[in-house]
Amino acid sequence: MKRNTTLLVLAAALLATVITSVAVGPVWIAPQKIAAMLANLVVPGNHTWSEAEAIIIFQIRLPRTFMALLVGSGLAVAGVAMQALFKNPLADPYVLGASSGAGFGAALIISLGVVSAIFVPLAAFSGAIIASFTVYALSMIGPRSSVSLLLLSGIALSTFFSALISYLMFVAGSNLQELVFWLMGGLWASTWQYVEITFPVVLVGTIILYAYARDLNLMLSGEESAQHLGVAVENLKRILLVTVSFIVGVAVAFCGIIGFVGLIVPHVVRTFTGPDHKALIPASALFGGILLIWADIIARSAIPGTEVPVGIITALLGAPFFMYLVRSKRKNIF
Repeated sequence: MKRNTTLLVLAAALLATVITSVAVGPVWIAPQKIAAMLANLVVPGNHTWSEAEAIIIFQIRLPRTFMALLVGSGLAVAGVAMQALFKNPLADPYVLGASSGAGFGAALIISLGVVSAIFVPLAAFSGAIIASFTVYALSMIGPRSSVSLLLLSGIALSTFFSALISYLMFVAGSNLQELVFWLMGGLWASTWQYVEITFPVVLVGTIILYAYARDLNLMLSGEESAQHLGVAVENLKRILLVTVSFIVGVAVAFCGIIGFVGLIVPHVVRTFTGPDHKALIPASALFGGILLIWADIIARSAIPGTEVPVGIITALLGAPFFMYLVRSKRKNIF
């Protein structure tokens, strides 16, 4: 009952957040007018809005809002999975080096001047997947992978790719500004095409993680205990890593590196749902979308006439929260 109530409240909050996001901007468009525009798609009739308002809603704000919802939800559920896998409250979706790999892929294409709506996301996605599978290969000890080696390999590979990105920034020349803006993370390039690609990846990934909610619950007690209770631990690791890699890959590919969402959301939601992943995963998906949409609203409204990269907003929110976690959880970490 408590779980259903929490999900209903979050769903209502998400709906209100989406309406606010679509309405707010340099040009305010009343929610009633937005509702009339959407209704007109189903039952065409006379309308009182201008062509400019229709373009703002359907070509700019709606795809951007849905992209924020999908990316926020994807990073949140990926964070839930990583914290369960590593049994560490400070783990997040980027711990496998996927973000650095994606950053390097995109930075390479941008620095070469091959900037397009296809090649940059494709290179970023490829970099994320290659980095994640490289980390997994490095963590293998015989037929099994070590969680500790996964973490260490992810840190090492992230440092390596970060060094390569720094070099590319050094030699980027006229492409430096675009490269820096992409690495900061943003939703300004969102299109319906990006939404159509991101939606199935995030949806299928979330369904897969939810299907293994019971196994994730058992993993919290340790790998040996989970193994004795019937969990195929090594198989579960591979499924989690592949699923998280695809979610993170598509998120970073289209929006750049947006940090801290996968770290913050699971902790906040866990205070309402408890540790049960059957409630934690869907609630995190909803709250992750809410958080990133509001971060985007702030990013495009904080400074009139300009737009702050949304990655900066999430970092400003997430860094203090991370320090709070380190202080409050230090006995369990060290």
